Amino acid sequence: MNQYKRNGRRDFLLTGFTAGVAGITFLACNKDDDDPANKPPEGSIDLGKGDTGILNYAFALEQLEAAFYMQVIASPFTGMTADERMLLMDIRDHEIAHRDFFKMALGTNAVPMLETDFSVVDFSNRDSVLSTAKTFEDLGVSAYNGAAQLIQNADYLMLAGKIVSVEARHAALIRDLISNGTFADGTAVNSDGLDLVNDPLTVLAAAAPFLKSKIWAGNLPNS
Repeated sequence: MNQYKRNGRRDFLLTGFTAGVAGITFLACNKDDDDPANKPPEGSIDLGKGDTGILNYAFALEQLEAAFYMQVIASPFTGMTADERMLLMDIRDHEIAHRDFFKMALGTNAVPMLETDFSVVDFSNRDSVLSTAKTFEDLGVSAYNGAAQLIQNADYLMLAGKIVSVEARHAALIRDLISNGTFADGTAVNSDGLDLVNDPLTVLAAAAPFLKSKIWAGNLPNS
């Protein structure tokens, strides 16, 4: 598929996604009041508080995933098949659409674009790429699951539900690319048949090795 068609499809994904949650941009543009008693460490990026902070948290994770898959496609691992490339390009396009949506919805409340660090990933090696993809996708699913209970605005909760279902599809695909039939094994789904859940601090600690930017979540809601 040529680049024009790919870009057109990516634009279509973003347009449809935006139309599906009309009004969220306006809601997200209300700035949080500054809290002088709770300031981030110097040089770190404050995600903010309340629902805006949760949206920025999601925006940060989508930035990380989008940057990773962009690099995967820009420098394909040795032996990447045409089918693998097509599937990984689809995931890349989804993550870019998610990232761009959050940036647009947050407006002036959006955190800056983050600096990533993928030095621990060997992009020429299939196992290294897919194991990192598995980490990101599993982390993304657990992050949205953990953040859902912290969201106050029903529109944002609906948005999280739409995205986490896509991230779960990615996670299932990556797991099957690594080992067919493992898409819902015990490391992804618990004994009650539910996806795993992680709170923002746990997720951000796991993401930190892949980021040069320092993220501070001290103002995020925790209950």
